Amino acid sequence: MRYCLRCCFPENAKPYIIFDEEGICSGCRTFEQRQKTNWNEKKEELKNILQSYKEKAEKNNSPYDCIIPVSGGKDSHYQTYLVTQVYKMKPLLVAYNHGYNSRLGIRNLNNLVNQFGCDLLRYNTNPQTAKKLSRYMLSKVGDITWHHHAGIFTFPIQTAVRYKIPLIVWGEHGEAFLRGMHNLDDGVEFTKKQRQEHSMRGFEPEDILDQVETEESEDAATANFEALSNDLFYLGVFNKEDEEEVSISTPEEFLARFESEKKKGAQSLVQDFIGQFGEDYQQA
Repeated sequence: MRYCLRCCFPENAKPYIIFDEEGICSGCRTFEQRQKTNWNEKKEELKNILQSYKEKAEKNNSPYDCIIPVSGGKDSHYQTYLVTQVYKMKPLLVAYNHGYNSRLGIRNLNNLVNQFGCDLLRYNTNPQTAKKLSRYMLSKVGDITWHHHAGIFTFPIQTAVRYKIPLIVWGEHGEAFLRGMHNLDDGVEFTKKQRQEHSMRGFEPEDILDQVETEESEDAATANFEALSNDLFYLGVFNKEDEEEVSISTPEEFLARFESEKKKGAQSLVQDFIGQFGEDYQQA
């Protein structure tokens, strides 16, 4: 088994990564490109794109400029912050309830809505259906949360078509920036191929409706990409998050750094949560 000499990612990662003659993986090379990107130009490009969709939403008589698919986590908060506070758009937050919720997770989602004053539309799956799908897809593809991927990459698209909302704003393209599937020059957008082959593990809901007895209909799980054309993109293509360039050349260095970051991260998380939620957090 080969490992990247910089990040220690294995060669059997899915989707596959590529190693160059120096033993560095395609994901690390893509990261290098991000350090050389003119992010001011990217921000101006994003600003112009969002303005055009604000005008399109107005022509459609839509009450929202765009949709942001959210879970309530850190990425959802950052996406919503950028769209509402920086670019002054009015988004509709769309979520899919996978059925496996913690108290803190629900609190985070409520915090997202309350802090940014946004409307939220959340699809709740029959809990029994979610359990059946989890068991089946765990045995089929090893993914207990497949139904969540199916929901969060389907329901926002259906909602956009239903309410004539012209744009869906996703966060990062994981395969592009972690594994080097695409680079920033590609201007990668969310596509039906990406959704089906990677997010959905190669399966569509209609492929398994005969295998699992559920209350879900085929229509409820089909995404209308044709109606949206190319109006789905990733904020990560235009926005540079705070990143630290790390040079690691051996597995031993990786493990040492991992242990160090884990300790710092755990201490920071505990302090942040106790500071925000007090004793209630410790009882959660």
